Amino acid sequence: MQDMNLNESYIGDRPDILKLVSGDPNTVLDVGCSVGSLSRSLKNKTNACVTGIELSSEMAGEAEKYLDKVYTGDAAEIIQSGALEGQRYDLIIFADLLEHLIDPWSVLKASTRLLNKDGYVITSIPNIRHLSTIYSLVVKGDWPHRDRGIHDRTHLRFFTKKTIFELFEQAGLSIEIVHTNYRIFERPCGINSFAKLLGIPLLKNYFAFQYLIKAKTK
Repeated sequence: MQDMNLNESYIGDRPDILKLVSGDPNTVLDVGCSVGSLSRSLKNKTNACVTGIELSSEMAGEAEKYLDKVYTGDAAEIIQSGALEGQRYDLIIFADLLEHLIDPWSVLKASTRLLNKDGYVITSIPNIRHLSTIYSLVVKGDWPHRDRGIHDRTHLRFFTKKTIFELFEQAGLSIEIVHTNYRIFERPCGINSFAKLLGIPLLKNYFAFQYLIKAKTK
């Protein structure tokens, strides 16, 4: 992995995701598994059988070292084409993935057919209502295109807390837990450690960097 030119934003551990994992899921589908860091931590925590989906063949090759099975290709196509027909999962994870899809609504809805009876979904989705968006549009008069974060240039869809709830509603999923990661500045920096202090009414929607959602089928 040392020779791979990868965006560090998408290859690290996700302790915030792991905190939402409850019980001992036996089967997990990690959609957009990257190099397998999250799945590796999950396997160590639960000893689950983890399947991954990853678009990049380079990252999928790395993930195969840790996961039980990895599908290489477009997540939407794999989930909606029936390639996973007959498979059922206790947990499906979309960690910073849905916003990269052309039609995340259809993909999330289709994924519910892969859940076991008591299975659940965990997602992390950036909040486009963050203050950095408003500042860029209103003050600077432009739309930022960056290599990471809320304004990652590879994002195709954008969500606020309200539209995230609508996304889950149309998929037939009932939200059980919502956690918020706060940042003052979109880019990583030390002052962001104080961002939680701004998670108060009237301000919290503008400093919410990312929403983590745990949901089950209705």
